[in-house]
Amino acid sequence: MTARRLLLSMHDVGPRFESEVDRLMDHVSRHVALGQLAMLVVPNHWGNHPLSAGSPFASRLRNWSDRGVSLFAHGWYHRDDSRHAGAASRFKARHMTAGEGEFLGLDHATALQRMTDGRALIEDISGRPVAGFVAPAWLYGAPALTALRQAGFAMAEDHMKIWSPQTGATLARGPVITWASRSRARIASSLAVARLLPPLMHFAPVLRIAVHPGDAHVPALMRSIDDTLRRARRSHAPARYGDLLPAPTLPCAS
Repeated sequence: MTARRLLLSMHDVGPRFESEVDRLMDHVSRHVALGQLAMLVVPNHWGNHPLSAGSPFASRLRNWSDRGVSLFAHGWYHRDDSRHAGAASRFKARHMTAGEGEFLGLDHATALQRMTDGRALIEDISGRPVAGFVAPAWLYGAPALTALRQAGFAMAEDHMKIWSPQTGATLARGPVITWASRSRARIASSLAVARLLPPLMHFAPVLRIAVHPGDAHVPALMRSIDDTLRRARRSHAPARYGDLLPAPTLPCAS
């Protein structure tokens, strides 16, 4: 089997998108086993869809975790309510996401609180440690990165890499293959990128693919996801995010 790894993640998992999650699950399960899937869980999407322990969706999350799905904390609200001072941050907030870069403009204390609260909620529901943290839209401001180093997550991810917040070590490099459903132009550009990137990353040690609930409503995107996963599996074996972490060191016998 190839040593090159394929990592598949499903973003924005929560009660708000339960039907879309089910459709995506049925779609990607043709290519990747449940135990090799990562779910990025939003505790309270836009403040209108809270995930609570003991709810039907929480029971489903627990079941998925029991069956091997890796659960990541994915922000808290998945909504950006910050006022961005810098031009670069304003550009990212306006053009790289539809008002969902929650951790791009947060202050340190708020970022740390949302990280730790999200982690506690997901771990209470699943009964297992979260796999890591991924900011909505893969966007982090400097205070959020500082908070991330203090929050104790084993790994984090942005659009270009996976890293250990504890050590700063990079665990994998390369862009995520993902799709955008907000407009015809974004749909067309993401379809083009999804055709181009897999051949360019044929020999990359890690190939990442991410799907979002909005993809489930666009047949062309669903076909592209199917085709991209099929092509990716020719060069990369499905794996878990946790496979990137170094094996724990066993104590030496005295």
